[in-house]
Formats: sequence, structure tokens, C-alpha cells
Amino acid sequence: MIRLSDQILKTAAMLDLVPVLRGLPAWLLPIKKEGQKIHREERRLFKRLYLDNKEKLEKGKAKLQREEGFTDDVAAYISGALLQAGSETTATILIGFVQAMVIFPEVAKAAQAQLDAICGDRMPDLDDWDKLPYIRACAKESLRWMPGFFLGIPHAVTQDDVYGEYHIPKDATVIINVWSVHQDPRRHPDPRKFDPLRYIDDELSSNDSANSPDATQRDHFVFGAGRRRCQGMHIADRSIFLAISRMLWAFDFKRAVDPQTGREIVPDMDDVVDGMVSLPKPFKANIVSRSQSRAQSIRDEWATASTLLDPETLEWKTLPEGLRKSC
Repeated sequence: MIRLSDQILKTAAMLDLVPVLRGLPAWLLPIKKEGQKIHREERRLFKRLYLDNKEKLEKGKAKLQREEGFTDDVAAYISGALLQAGSETTATILIGFVQAMVIFPEVAKAAQAQLDAICGDRMPDLDDWDKLPYIRACAKESLRWMPGFFLGIPHAVTQDDVYGEYHIPKDATVIINVWSVHQDPRRHPDPRKFDPLRYIDDELSSNDSANSPDATQRDHFVFGAGRRRCQGMHIADRSIFLAISRMLWAFDFKRAVDPQTGREIVPDMDDVVDGMVSLPKPFKANIVSRSQSRAQSIRDEWATASTLLDPETLEWKTLPEGLRKSC
């Protein structure tokens, strides 16, 4: 999946800009040959995962539909796309969050103060959701500050429309400029500052906010807009909350020091990878455990999680408690 994403990032913009290139044979367009190779590997992966689970259903007690309505290939790709979309975007947002903590250490300190007051030496979990408003605000600000994608998923209008001076014909493609909306100083003053206090009084989930009839009051547009928004936003909210709360509970995110000058290295927040994904380029940071006991807690959690994985397939044998609560 990583190779596929890298390939998309490198080629999608060029092929969209010059669509005629799509018709070139593979020997004239090496990226096409590579894309076909990755597609075959991806198809094998998704198909294997899907058929494995289909077999488990057939052998178990779950009631199957009389007619599936999809071929195995289509069903496998639908399942695989959900897996790919959820894992990569969450990882991208968390990398952006780590960078924000390095650039804005005062935010990390404020978040850790709340975590220490509420959780102490106990690792936070989803039961702490209502008790950690600053962490929830950090999660929302992470989605705004480094949203994972610069642009939203393409949609098409079902009828002619007019917006301002623009005529939008039926079937025209429309795309939300997520980055532009999130960086609009009229919506978010000083937009490049990572400031969770923007959301400190916002108790709505991403889904509830997206359902608001007033788009100007939405928290962010990471999950799209309209009727075909991301269906996993409720899972993403909880996953990001869990990840952020546990990362800040367990670790300090410090700036690296230049060995020649002795000065702290502050990452450039606007130095991102080329392509569609708003992902910071590699940056230096010093990540250290906050205490020996918390470091041991992380090791214990990893050991417990490892027992839940099948040693051969590395798939879950049973759903972990944290994930079960988030679904």
C-alpha cells in the first residue's frame, strides 16, 4: 500500500494535468508499467484478505446474504480501499501532530498537564473522552493543521448550478480545496499556529459537525462534505484521540540540537512532500519516554497486542479492547 500511495503521489498530478498521457503504451510511460505491477500485487493482497474472511463467514454462524451483488474482485477492492484509506491518512495526520508538538512545545505541556491530572500513571483510554477536552481539541486542531490531503475527493454536480459569478454545468467535477479552507484566516486567525483552544468549547464529533446545516460552523473538512462523506469519521475521531492521548502521556517530543551550533532545530512546518498528501518531509526530533514506568507500560501494551496477532498472517486473532470500543 505504501508503494501504491507513493506512485499515486508522483504521477497523479501529471496525469490529471495532461490526460492524453494516459493513452500512452507502458513502454513509453514507465510509471504506467510500475502502476500495473503494483495493481497486480494490491489485487492479490485485497483478494486474499477478502476471501479469507468470506471463508470464515461461510464456516461460522453468521447469516450470509442470498445475493452479494458484487464480484469477489469488487468486494475485495471495496474492503481494501477502506483499509488503505483509514490506515494511511491516520498515520499522516499523526506525523503532522508530532511535528506540531516539536514546533509548539507549549501545547504539549498543556496537554500533558491535563493527562497527568486526569490519568496519572494510568494509560488513557476511551473512557477518558469526556474528561480530556484539551486532548479532543488537539485532535481537531491536528485535522485542521495538517489534514492529510490538500484536496478533497472529487464529486460531480447532478444539475446546472451557479456559485457567485461561476456557472457550474451538470456533471462537472467539483473538489473541495481543504487546505485553503483550513488556512483561511477569516475562519481560523493565525492559521499556521497550532492552537487547540480554537476548539476547546467544541463538543461535537466530526460527524455531528459535518451534519450541521451551516457549513461556516464546521470544525474542519478532512472527511469531505455533502452526502458522500467519509463513512469512518467516527472511528477516526476515536483512533486519533487514543493515539494522541497515549503519545503525549508516554513521550516528550523535543527539538533536536544541531551538533555544530548547539542550537535547537525547528522543523519547517510548510516543508511538505510533493503530491496530494499534506505530509511533512522528514524532520529531526528527539522523542523520549517521560518516565521509566511509562516506558514499561508501553512495552507491556506492545507485548499484549502481539499476543492478539496471528504469528503467520500478522492479522488480529481477536479485536483489541481499544479498537472494539471505537467501532
